[in-house]
Amino acid sequence: MHRFLSTVASRAKTCRNSFFSSIPNPSSSLLCRSSSLCTPIKGWRGFSGESGGRESLQYDVVIVGAGPAGLSAAIRLKQLCRERSADLSVCVLEKGSEVGAHIISGNVFEPRALDELIPNWKDEGAPVEVRVSSDRFLLLMKDRALPLPSPFDNKGNYVISLSQLVRWMASKAEEMGVEIYPGFAACEILYDKDQKVVGVATNDMGVAKDGSKRETFQPGVEVKGRVTLLAEGCRGSLSEKIIRDHKLRDKGQGQHQTYAIGIKEVWEIEEGKHKPGSVLHTVGWPLDNSTYGGSFLYHMKDRQIALGLVVALDYHNPYLSPFDEFQKLKHHPSIKPLLEGGNVLEYGARTLNEGGFQSIPFPVFPGGAVIGCSAGYLNVPKIKGSHTAMKSGMLAAEATFRKLAEGVPMESYWDSLKKSWVWEELHKARNYRPAFKFGLLPGLAISALERYIFRGRLPITLKHGKPDHEATEFASLHDPIQYPKPDGSVSFDVPTSLYRSNTNHEHDQPAHLRLRDPAIPELVNLPLYAGPESRYCPARVYEYISDEKHGPKLQINAQNCLHCKACDIKDPKHNIEWTVPEGSGGPGYTVM
Repeated sequence: MHRFLSTVASRAKTCRNSFFSSIPNPSSSLLCRSSSLCTPIKGWRGFSGESGGRESLQYDVVIVGAGPAGLSAAIRLKQLCRERSADLSVCVLEKGSEVGAHIISGNVFEPRALDELIPNWKDEGAPVEVRVSSDRFLLLMKDRALPLPSPFDNKGNYVISLSQLVRWMASKAEEMGVEIYPGFAACEILYDKDQKVVGVATNDMGVAKDGSKRETFQPGVEVKGRVTLLAEGCRGSLSEKIIRDHKLRDKGQGQHQTYAIGIKEVWEIEEGKHKPGSVLHTVGWPLDNSTYGGSFLYHMKDRQIALGLVVALDYHNPYLSPFDEFQKLKHHPSIKPLLEGGNVLEYGARTLNEGGFQSIPFPVFPGGAVIGCSAGYLNVPKIKGSHTAMKSGMLAAEATFRKLAEGVPMESYWDSLKKSWVWEELHKARNYRPAFKFGLLPGLAISALERYIFRGRLPITLKHGKPDHEATEFASLHDPIQYPKPDGSVSFDVPTSLYRSNTNHEHDQPAHLRLRDPAIPELVNLPLYAGPESRYCPARVYEYISDEKHGPKLQINAQNCLHCKACDIKDPKHNIEWTVPEGSGGPGYTVM
């Protein structure tokens, strides 16, 4: 908060009339030199201290989220400004303590969008260095593995740390004049009298659990923009509210979003076992045949590997624990020998969109747009979404520039998206994910037909099954799963893993995980579903504590939260609402 408020104070001191003295007079126009632009663009940067006790900052464009989509949008906006001799003020808010702290991904990176955004990225020192050198795909059974033809086509791709890439992108954005504020969680959408979005407000800081103001209290800040772009990542809290309130999914492709949870560790392994650029994907064990998912194992640089398990959240058995399934995976004969003698550097978890083409919402709302994984552009068969997220941010930036320069409606973003390679790519991949609602083997068979015979041109579009929370079945229909105890060498317990995520929250703050009905855990979830929240959460945020007088009660350990959003998705009655905690809280990833 100090950095943001000191900036606010500085602006207030130097420009009491709501504009920066360092910027040309906003009443004068900064004319674009391009003949294609007929409307002048004004450089708008402002400060106001009269907004219900909250300070107010004003920009041309406000971007929520410093991930691949948000930073791509910011960079592209500034590129357009340079190309057209225009000036637009661009602000990026990031809830992580620093850029990249909340970024987690596999990540085999397809550089297509980066090639378009920053063509000389190699010369500029982008942390994209390790080319894919081999690509294997295995069907795992408990004690053996069956090789399958690899469908991923990773030639020309790179094994990277996405958290490191976005840090580099942030430095490029700041060099171009983008103002980035990490540690500030946008918690509220701001509207004008016509219900047009005019920006966001950040959380108050220094509020105690009981709602009182501590000595460190600092009110949130209103950050207003002529256009607001939401780039919060998968299941962004403000994005979901906008999509719901404006019925954007119905206006788009119409189907509900489906999700998976990815659990990941970065290991440092022995030199002789390390093969930079080696890529392995698996399906099958430890998951049952009715549960969609698979693992990845990527060899990065510096003897590091990224190992993870992705589990679709439409699984049926409430006794299933994605975290414990991941621990089992590491004991498979195809994986365990690689890990022995190594050590874990980081642990993390995050949900990802799997709805694909069928679930794309109409991305434009009055005053802005939803971009990146907040809208859901993941290519499921590729297991890649960073390149499509980046491209969506670039397209939204171009639409934003047209909006502010020429008065062209923001809906041009939707038109451009449908004409882009993102749309073509997702359309070809549309039937892979819903094929697996029939089970593992039928799903593999349909996917093979799509890839090798129809090549994405199957004349039908499959629909998704039930929403993920509705897919959870009663505990009485399943047997409890007995997971082996971790050995402390290859597999670990939750507290040990959580420590490796560098997760930190201010303990004395209101819980950011809220129950819509406090009675549902004890009256519904525990008796009917055996308390699934204690298992689908990879950080043990939720646990049932014995109470001699009233029986088991749900305890929420919000300080453990990895911001994965699984609870917001998988709770059987949709009773848990994930909201942002104080800014800078959460995991602190560095190599994810």
